[in-house]
Amino acid sequence: MELGIVWLVRVAWIAAILPMVIASIPNSKLTSFHQLVLGFARRGKILQPSSSSQKWTLPQKHFAHFYVLGVAWTTLLLAATWMYAFKMTPFQHRFEVWRAVFLLLLMEIQVLRRLLESFYVFKYSPSARMSILGYLAGLFFYTAAPLSLCVNIAPEVVTFFGKSHTSSALEFDLLSSLIPLVKLGWCQLIGAAVFMWGWLHQRRCHAILGSLRESPSQVKEYIIPHGDWFEIVSSPHYLAEIVLYAGLLIASGGTDATIWLLFGFVVWNLTLAAGETHRWYLRKFENYPANRNAIFPFVY
Repeated sequence: MELGIVWLVRVAWIAAILPMVIASIPNSKLTSFHQLVLGFARRGKILQPSSSSQKWTLPQKHFAHFYVLGVAWTTLLLAATWMYAFKMTPFQHRFEVWRAVFLLLLMEIQVLRRLLESFYVFKYSPSARMSILGYLAGLFFYTAAPLSLCVNIAPEVVTFFGKSHTSSALEFDLLSSLIPLVKLGWCQLIGAAVFMWGWLHQRRCHAILGSLRESPSQVKEYIIPHGDWFEIVSSPHYLAEIVLYAGLLIASGGTDATIWLLFGFVVWNLTLAAGETHRWYLRKFENYPANRNAIFPFVY
């Protein structure tokens, strides 16, 4: 069962990454496929659907659904994995299990903030749309990403809760369960630091984007954002997301192919979206800062 679910998740990530890789090949014969893949990534201001394609889009405010799912699913995985780690290894530390708890804890911090931002920071234009396939891709991501952080020990957790341990599992000492987390290695500490660096910058960049539409009269206006990493790239919130997932990768020890595939999806997906956003800014504003790259400073 363990290898089955691990490879199922890995195949899902490969299937999600492969179309983006193919679409990135500079070949005129792939132009139509390239536009099709970009159509999934386009949303909000860079998606201007025609009347014929309107039925294949959804309001962009449905982004909140991703984070509702992400919080619910991550919380379930975190609670189950943490309980299993505490019950099965109170005296003999099992590094892999507690590392999964640590990774899920970081993921919980991320999805909780994104959920709050979707309600209190972002003010989507009534005309802002996203493709249905892009919506489904978002639901896939916030299902597969948290699972990828603990997939290697998920079968153990399921078995544990399936053996009539439910009543005893409810007995939980929070203080005792925190001790193993502070005894993790340098990779986890460095990864957490990188994660929080990206997390804080993404929060700041989202606050900047949200401040551009503080009043109802600004909902349909587009303004060049300034501040924080906006001074060097057009999509610093995407760059920050790549940084925080790099932190998760480092905290995982960098030996799990599943988490590498998760990180690869994040990088490829956000790079494509950032490229589209950057080209939109250049078309929209004649005075757009020439020193800004799309997502990676001085590179792209």
